[in-house]
Amino acid sequence: MAPLTVAPDRGDDGSVLFDDLPEARETIASVLVPVAVPEPYTYRVPAGAHVVPGSIVRVPLGTREVTGAVWDTQPDAAINPRKLKEILHVHDAPPLNDELRRFIDWVAGWTLAAPGMVLRMVLRSEDALEPEPPVPGLQRVLDRSPDRMTPARARVLATAADGLAWTRSGLAATAGVSTSVIDGLAEQGVFEPVFMTATPLPLPPDPAFNPPQLTPTQAGVAEALVANFDRGGVVALIDGVTGSGKTEVYFEAVAEALRRGRQAVILVPEIGLTEQFLRRFETRFGVPPAEWHSEITPKKRARVWRGVASGEVQVVVGARSALFLPFSRLGLIVVDEEHDTAFKQDDRVSYNARDMAVVRGHLARIPVVLASATPSVESRVNADLGRYQRHVLPERASGASLPDLAVIDMRTEGPERGRWIAPGLVSAIRETFAQKGQSLLFLNRRGYAPLTLCRSCGHRFQCSQCSAWLVEHRMKGKLVCHHCGHTEAIPRACPACGTQDALVACGPGVERVAEEVEGLFPDARVLVLSSDLLGGPDRLRREMKLVEEGGADIVIGTQLVAKGHNFPLMKLVGVIDADLGLAHGDPRAAERTFQLLAQVTGRAGRITGGGRGLLQSYSPDHPVLKALLSSDREAFYRAEIEARRAAGLPPFGRLAALVISGPEKAATEAYARAVSRVAPADRAVTILGPAEAALAMVRGRHRYRLLAMAPRQVDLQGYLRHWMTLAPPARGGLKLQIDIDPQQFL
Repeated sequence: MAPLTVAPDRGDDGSVLFDDLPEARETIASVLVPVAVPEPYTYRVPAGAHVVPGSIVRVPLGTREVTGAVWDTQPDAAINPRKLKEILHVHDAPPLNDELRRFIDWVAGWTLAAPGMVLRMVLRSEDALEPEPPVPGLQRVLDRSPDRMTPARARVLATAADGLAWTRSGLAATAGVSTSVIDGLAEQGVFEPVFMTATPLPLPPDPAFNPPQLTPTQAGVAEALVANFDRGGVVALIDGVTGSGKTEVYFEAVAEALRRGRQAVILVPEIGLTEQFLRRFETRFGVPPAEWHSEITPKKRARVWRGVASGEVQVVVGARSALFLPFSRLGLIVVDEEHDTAFKQDDRVSYNARDMAVVRGHLARIPVVLASATPSVESRVNADLGRYQRHVLPERASGASLPDLAVIDMRTEGPERGRWIAPGLVSAIRETFAQKGQSLLFLNRRGYAPLTLCRSCGHRFQCSQCSAWLVEHRMKGKLVCHHCGHTEAIPRACPACGTQDALVACGPGVERVAEEVEGLFPDARVLVLSSDLLGGPDRLRREMKLVEEGGADIVIGTQLVAKGHNFPLMKLVGVIDADLGLAHGDPRAAERTFQLLAQVTGRAGRITGGGRGLLQSYSPDHPVLKALLSSDREAFYRAEIEARRAAGLPPFGRLAALVISGPEKAATEAYARAVSRVAPADRAVTILGPAEAALAMVRGRHRYRLLAMAPRQVDLQGYLRHWMTLAPPARGGLKLQIDIDPQQFL
C-alpha cells in the first residue's frame, strides 16, 4: 500500500529515500487533507524528502497551507509531477500507523463523513507535530566555588550537588531562594548554561504497585479479561450493580496491558469531573494517567499527543476524542459508563465512541472492555447473541446492600402549591440530617426555572436564535439559552407590555430546589452541583471532593452527580421529578430514564449500606418505575428489547437522520422536500418526513429532519450514498448533515 508511482530506494527502516534520486525522477504522493472532500489530493514530493504512508506533512491547499497525511491510495501514474504543487514540509512526528489509517477510513465509510474530516480529529494538536524545543538550564561546575558563601548560596549548592541540570526557576524554588541568587552564582561561573529536554519522560504506571484485594467474583471477571489478550479483538461487557467494583476489575486488564508493554486508553463520559477516578488510578498504579479532554492546556495536549505517538505515554484517560489519538502500540480500550449519551458526537463527524471503540479494537485485534451498571440495550443484545462476553457483578464490593427504593405519588402525596419537595421526602431528609448522613436531591434541570413569563400579558421569554425557552439562572442574574448559549439580563419590566415586577418563574430548576431546601433546613450545609455554575470544572472538582469528605449535608445536583461518583456518607437520594425523561417522543426515553434513575439512586449507601431512594412521580405505575422499585432490571431489559424488536428499532433495525438547516425557513423546507422527492425507491427502506425538527431553530438556523429506517441487514450507507448523488446541491447557506444511528431526535 505505497502512495508512490515510482519505486524509489528505501532505507533500512523501510522509509522512502529521495536524496539519491536523479532530479528528473520526480515522485508524487497522495495526501489526505482535513477538508470535506471525498479523496486525497496528489502532490509532488520534493527532492531530499523522506515520506512513508502515514507521514504527516504540510501542503498548499488553495491560498492556504494545511496539515495532512500521506495516504495509502496509489496516485494516477499518468499525472505529470511538474504540474503538481509540492509538499512544503514533512513534520518530525511518528507516521500514523496502518491500523489507525484503516480506522480513519472505516469511520468515514460508516458515518458518511469525508475521510479528511476524520483525520482532522486525529491531528487535533498541531503543536505536537514538531519536537518541543529545549529549554535553557544550568548545571553546576563541580570545581568552581563562589567568592562568598551565604546561607542561600549554600542551599543552592547543596540542592545542585548531584550535578544534574536544573532550570533557573526550578532550582530557585527547590532551594527556597530568589532567582537573583542563582543569577549571581551563574555570573561567577559556578553554573554553566546547558539546554534541557522540555518535557521529562513521564513515570510509567506500575502494574505491581498496589494490587487490590478482589472478591472471588471480581477476581473471576478479572481473570477472564486478562485471558482475552490472547484471543484477539474480544469485546467484554462488565455488567455490575452500582458499587460492585467494576473499575478495580478493569484496572487489572490495564495492568496486563502494561505488563505486555502495550498502551491502554480509558474513555469516560465526564472527564472534567473525574478527580476521584484519577486518584483511584494513582492509588492502584503509583502515578496518575495522562489526561485528554477539552479542559487541558494546549501545551499539555501537545505533550500527551506526542507521548502517545512515541509510546512514552502508556495510559490515557479521556473523553471520546481520546479514541482518535495516534497510539503506537495500543493494547486495550476501556469504555466506562458505556451507556452514556456523552459518547455520541453530533457535530461534523457524527459517531458513537462506544461503537467506534469496538471497531478500533477489532481492526487492531486487541481486547475492548465496556462497563456499566445499566448497559445499553444494544450492548445487552450483543451479549445475549454471543457477540460480546458478559460478566455480571451482582453485588456491591463492600458487601453493602442496594438502596431501598420507594415512590411518592405526587397526585396524592405531593407538596403544597409553589413547593417542589413532597412532605414524605422532607421527612426523610430531616431524619438523614439528624443522623449526620448526606442527602442528594436530583433534578436534571439546570438553573432556577425552565420558563419565565409575564403574569400580566402572558409573554414568554424565548431565545431569539432558537425555538427554545430561556432558562432563568438567578445566581447569575441571567436568562440563558441552553442550546446556543445566548444570555440576557433578567429585566425588571416585561418587554412586551412594560408591566413592572410581573415576571414569574415557572417550574423548578436546581437553584429553585436549593432555595426551598435552605428555607426548610437553615442549619444544613447546602451545595448545588451543576455544570454551568461559576468556576467551571475546577470548582466542580473541588466541590465533588467536598461532598466525598462530608463537607455538605444536602446536595442538589443534575445528571453529572449520577456518573460513577462514590460519596461514602450519602444515605438518601430523592428524585424531584422522576417523570421528566419520559415526556419526550424519543424511542430511547424509557431506557435512558431507567439508566439515569438507577445510576443516581445507586449513590446511596454504597459503602455501609442502609441507603434509601425516594422517587417523586405523577405516574407511579409506569413500567420504568415499577422495574426500579422491584429491582427487576432483567424484566425491564426483556420488555425493552422485545419492544425494540417489534418496532424494528436499533439494534434490530437501522436508523439514519438527515438534518437540513438554513437561514431562511421557506428555503430550508423547500430544500428538504426536494431531497425527499429524489429518495431512491426501495421496499426495504422507509423514509419519514421531512418534518420540522422538535427544536425547529438553533443558532438562527431553521431545521427540518428526514428519518430513514431499514432492517439490520440492509446496507443503509450504500442507499444513502446513492441518494446523495441524486439530491440537489445545498446552496445559499443550506446544509445537509447525515447522522447514522441518531441518539437524540431534537
